[in-house]
Amino acid sequence: MDAALQKLLDELYADGVAFDATQNDRLLTRRNLEPASAGLLWSLAQITGAREAVEIGTSNGYSTIWLADALARTGGRLTSVDVTPDPAADENLVRAGLRESVRLHRADGGQYLGSLPDAAVDLLFLDAERTEYPRWWPHPLRVLRPGGLIVIDNVLSHPGEVAAFLSLLRDEPALSGRTVDIGKGLHLAWRVG
Repeated sequence: MDAALQKLLDELYADGVAFDATQNDRLLTRRNLEPASAGLLWSLAQITGAREAVEIGTSNGYSTIWLADALARTGGRLTSVDVTPDPAADENLVRAGLRESVRLHRADGGQYLGSLPDAAVDLLFLDAERTEYPRWWPHPLRVLRPGGLIVIDNVLSHPGEVAAFLSLLRDEPALSGRTVDIGKGLHLAWRVG
């Protein structure tokens, strides 16, 4: 990642932390991924050679920029989906020089995943309303190609909100997974069959 893009990401993260501190309603916060978690996600997108990636939960585009930069290196494409997208996401992608490489889509995450064909996604990043994930099942698995990766944020900070979804993942023989103690906790589940 070049220094100018890293500087922009540092500014966006600091702005997000400051913005969130002024909000009383959690649904109005930006809830950006922590820089260490974003760096791991950036690396994983490249390690897996992701070509088709979907992010559910755009917010102001902070993690979207990390993913878009990684996918620029793999020749991949990113679709970022949010039920109520923040207009700043579009502006921040323009500032990052990555707007043309990201499809911003306004939709419910589960409905969007339900519209995708089987095995169409190499990397699926879930960073939205965690209690909704079980309702989306089996689409997160169905859309994932063999060898593909699901990354779920906030599994250590909000274990009760992700427990039902993580149980679905653990009970699925086609998936193998591990929680990584980074940021607020990332769970990685890869499709082995």
